[in-house]
Amino acid sequence: MSSDWLLKGRSDEDYSTDETTSYEESEPPGQTIDSISRSLQRFDWPDYVVFVLMLLICIVIGIFFGYKDHQKHKHRRKQARRESEALDYLVGGRKMQIFPVSVSLVASWISGISLLGTSTEIYVYGTQYCYIVFAVIMMGFVMHHVFLPVFHELQVTSAYEYLQRRFDHRMRMFGSILFTVACLLWMPIVIYVPALAFNQVTGMSIHIVTPIVCMICVFYTSIGGLKAVVWTDVIQSGVTLLALLAVLIKGTYDVGGPAEVVQRNIAGGRLEAPIFDPDPTLRHSIWIILLGAPVWFCYGVSCSQDMIQRFLALPTLEDARKALKGFVIGWIVVNVIFFLIGMLVYATYYRCDPLTTQLARAKDQLLPLFVMETFAAYPGMTGVFVAGIFSAALSSLSSALNALSAITLEDFFKPYCKKPLTEKQINYIMRGSVLVYGALSVLLSILVEHLGTVMQLTMTLSSASGAPLFGLFVMGILMPWVNGTGALYGGVTGLLVMLYMCYKAQYSIASGSRSFDTKPVSVEDCPYDYERNATMGLTEDDSELGQLEKSIYHMSYMYFTLFGTSVTCLTGTVVSLLTKLCGSDRDQPIDPKLLAPCIRRIQPRDIPLTFQSVPTDNKQAEASEAALKRTEDG
Repeated sequence: MSSDWLLKGRSDEDYSTDETTSYEESEPPGQTIDSISRSLQRFDWPDYVVFVLMLLICIVIGIFFGYKDHQKHKHRRKQARRESEALDYLVGGRKMQIFPVSVSLVASWISGISLLGTSTEIYVYGTQYCYIVFAVIMMGFVMHHVFLPVFHELQVTSAYEYLQRRFDHRMRMFGSILFTVACLLWMPIVIYVPALAFNQVTGMSIHIVTPIVCMICVFYTSIGGLKAVVWTDVIQSGVTLLALLAVLIKGTYDVGGPAEVVQRNIAGGRLEAPIFDPDPTLRHSIWIILLGAPVWFCYGVSCSQDMIQRFLALPTLEDARKALKGFVIGWIVVNVIFFLIGMLVYATYYRCDPLTTQLARAKDQLLPLFVMETFAAYPGMTGVFVAGIFSAALSSLSSALNALSAITLEDFFKPYCKKPLTEKQINYIMRGSVLVYGALSVLLSILVEHLGTVMQLTMTLSSASGAPLFGLFVMGILMPWVNGTGALYGGVTGLLVMLYMCYKAQYSIASGSRSFDTKPVSVEDCPYDYERNATMGLTEDDSELGQLEKSIYHMSYMYFTLFGTSVTCLTGTVVSLLTKLCGSDRDQPIDPKLLAPCIRRIQPRDIPLTFQSVPTDNKQAEASEAALKRTEDG
């Protein structure tokens, strides 16, 4: 098969004539799709041993840290015990070490969605997505200089406590609800992805696997708290990295070496230079990646409770910045491996596309299929890979559950309790919320399989509540002229706009009215029988669907967070100015610690910088006043 044929693609007529004839002449009737699928489902006892061992390690770590914290708090006074137990459970006593936190940050972000979704992205759409590493570097710069100094100086447990200090209690509740909604939209996808891989290698229904995985995660998260989550992340990251390297090395050797992988990807149009077309409806271009993706990453790291909670578990700002550098470097290393695996999968199937032949029934089953074929003769290796996917998923899921536990206690209960919560009540709230959110995730995961590829689905749905949430923090930290009323109206407007946008975007994909340009594929040398259909070999842009008129919700999914954040901030600014002009809201003094360091230096004089935050207790008030006095003296 020539490279020209690969680069140009083929028509319906090509597939219905010459290729069919050559296939029938060269390949006698042999194996069918069903027989091959059954033969590849080899999850023998060594695989089960590896898989179950990984789950047992997670459980043991949860029990260990749960028992250790219980012994630590057993003999303390009741009031001190109540406060320190919640602190240990939610932020590790603020005494965590840099290395495990850095690994945990990477593990929380690199879920099974990334593991399967990135390789699928490269296979189906090419390597344009690889340039996203520049977006991560930009995010790291913004986090280092803008967001981390603010959060670490305030020493909050819930990131949304910031919104109360900067605006009012309404904004704290609004932000907490937005994050909770974002997590509830995201967690079902995290659970679904490893269940999909497990289904591919064992044939077991995803609706059986999903509750089992979730129950184990709920158990060790509720027992051990953040320490258990972080240290299971370290173990799980090791398993995931081992699985990825094994897949990459063995697969590259089977194909014929790195040079052969690169050559086949060039011939197939996968390896490509940056696209400089400014069209916002493209799936990826360099402009989309440099403008849209950094905002999405900033939202995911700067105002997500699960990420901020880890930074706040470190004792100093300098430690947090080191952990941030470790996160950026670790993310890039792991994703480079993902990119290479995606190219490797295409190099393996470049003459027989398993999606066209339906050997892989979903795009996100490509990598599990490749692993099963690559390690068919190596007992236990498929188990390592599946354990790696589940490890990535469990680390992300446990992080989200622990973060939701913190939100529930700190934002939904404590501010509205007239009396201090008892030790038993705190334990019930922290651990019970983990159980409730885990059960909700299992129920919602049933819907995921009907909503498209996981990579795009995740970024689109997270933008629905994530964009207005990020807008609230941007207005608080970088826009001192925005008041509480403006922030509230901005957040509500951004949420409504993004819910409509994301609904229209996902509906258009699910109904088939929205398509993306896919790379050409071939079924020229398939060694098995499969059922042909009329559209076989067509890329999505060849169909009539690709010619439909584009609307604003057809913009790239990477622009969604930028768009929603812009709507939120613009509305917040306009409403704030209107309330001030009407005299209904006077300028309120702002604690300098609530603003980014760069804004503190250029703060206009007409908005005073004096202490006005809303502390949650007397100790925080005294600490804030002392810090302000030191600043003024300096």
